[in-house]
Amino acid sequence: MKVAIIGVTGYSGLELVRLLKNHPKVEIVSLHSHSQNNQDISNVYPHLKRIIDLTLEEINLKKIMATADLVFFATPSGISKDLAADFSENNFPMIDLSGDFRLKEIGAYEKWYQKEPASPAILSKAEYGLADLNSEYSSNFIANPGCYATCALLSLAPLVQEKWIDPDSIIIDGKSGLSGAGKNLSVAAHFEEAHDNMSLYKMNSHQHIPEIVQQLKSWDKSIPAIQFSTSLIPVSRGIFMTSYLKAKRKLTTSQVHQLYQSFYQNKPFIRLQAENQFPSIKQVVGSNYCDIGVAFNEATNVITVVSVLDNLVKGAAGQAIQNLNHLMKIPEITGLDFVPVYP
Repeated sequence: MKVAIIGVTGYSGLELVRLLKNHPKVEIVSLHSHSQNNQDISNVYPHLKRIIDLTLEEINLKKIMATADLVFFATPSGISKDLAADFSENNFPMIDLSGDFRLKEIGAYEKWYQKEPASPAILSKAEYGLADLNSEYSSNFIANPGCYATCALLSLAPLVQEKWIDPDSIIIDGKSGLSGAGKNLSVAAHFEEAHDNMSLYKMNSHQHIPEIVQQLKSWDKSIPAIQFSTSLIPVSRGIFMTSYLKAKRKLTTSQVHQLYQSFYQNKPFIRLQAENQFPSIKQVVGSNYCDIGVAFNEATNVITVVSVLDNLVKGAAGQAIQNLNHLMKIPEITGLDFVPVYP
C-alpha cells in the first residue's frame, strides 16, 4: 500500500516515518508539511539521512489521491477537519491521529478543543479506532485514539465490559513524558522547569476526558463521569497511568488478574504482568506494547490498575499502523513486532 503523511514534521509524523520504513507491505510515497517544504526531510532531520530520500511537499490533495492509496494525518487538532472533506467525498482511505474526529456528541469538540468542529457529514463517516479491541471496521476513515485515552481504555475495558465496578467510582491518574505535548514550546516544557520536577496540568479539562467517557459509555451506559488528572514527568516518551476503581463485590487479586488474562489472551500488544508485579515505562519505550499490572485491596474494596505505553507508538503512530493493518486485512503485528528500546 502506498501512503502519504500530512504533518510529517511533528513527533507523531516522524514516528510514522520510522515505523513505516520497515513495514513489509507499505511504501511511503510522499511527505507533506505546512511549515517546511521543498527540501529533503533528512536536511531538516539528520537522523533520517540515507534512510528516507523524500522531499517535503506542499499539501496537494489531488496529487496525494493520485499517487497514494491512503493518507495519514499527523497534524495538530483543527487542521485535518478541513483537509478531510475532499478525501471523504472521494471515499479515500484516511487515518487521523489528531482529535478532530473522535468526539461524536454535538458541542463536545467546541467545549474541549475550543475550535470549530468538523462538519457532521464527515464526522459521521469516521470510526473510532481502538486497534486492540477493534479489528473489523465498516469505514475506511479511522479516528485514531489519543494517547491517554488509549492507556485508560485498555486499562479499564475488562472491568467495565464485565461490569465488575461501581460506575461512579473511576479515578484515573495519568503521567506523561514531554513528547506528549508536541513540539510547541511552553514554559512547562523548558528544561529548567521539566528536569527534576513533576507538574500537574489541565486539571479537569484535558481533551481526552470526553473521549474516554464516550467509549466507556458505549460499554456501560450507567457510567456518569470519571475523575481524571494528568501530570508532566521528566522523560521524553511514555505514559504511566494508575487507575482506582471500587469493586461491586469482594474479590481477590487473583480473580482480577484472571479476568485480564482471559480478556487479553489473544491480544498480541497487551502484556499482562505476573500477579503482584507492575510495569515501568522503560519496558515499553519505542514499542507498540501496553503493559498492565493489577491489584485488589481487600481492606478498601479497591481495584488498582497500573498501565504503561509509549505515547508516540501505541499512543499514536504504532496504533495508527495497527489500524492500517486492520484495513489491509493483514496480521495486526505486521511491521510492529519489534523489541522495546532498553535500557
